[in-house]
Amino acid sequence: MRNFDMTPLYRATVGFDQIADLMDRVLTNETSRESYPPYNIEKTADDAWRISVAVAGFTDAELSVEVKEHSLVISAKKAEDGAQKTYLHRGIATRAFERRFHLADHVKVTGAVHENGMLHVDLVREVPEALKPRRIEIAKSDDLEAKAIEA
Repeated sequence: MRNFDMTPLYRATVGFDQIADLMDRVLTNETSRESYPPYNIEKTADDAWRISVAVAGFTDAELSVEVKEHSLVISAKKAEDGAQKTYLHRGIATRAFERRFHLADHVKVTGAVHENGMLHVDLVREVPEALKPRRIEIAKSDDLEAKAIEA
């Protein structure tokens, strides 16, 4: 894998730390990431998404969904079962996991539902009013001159 030196980017820019961090994350260890548990990301509306994670074998109490520092962290740890079971075949993986999703600015988690072995986490982008585009009324020059004379 190629290594890129991001030092010139850090020296020549101010306020683009998130972009540099994103590039660092993508370029390091992305190929060695584990594929357990499998998941889907679907777009449900223009500013809404749903992450579905296959969590067969886990109960609601064993699952955890947290948002911290622009990251959605989904984790699970199987509770210790007191009774020893003897399996002839064990194909359902219930090993502990932690899956991280980095969220863009203003993306909020609106809810999580666990049903039929799937954990669904709904996300929506809520852009504040101050950041939304707004239309500026263009006044005629005659109106500005009349207001200036009145003042």
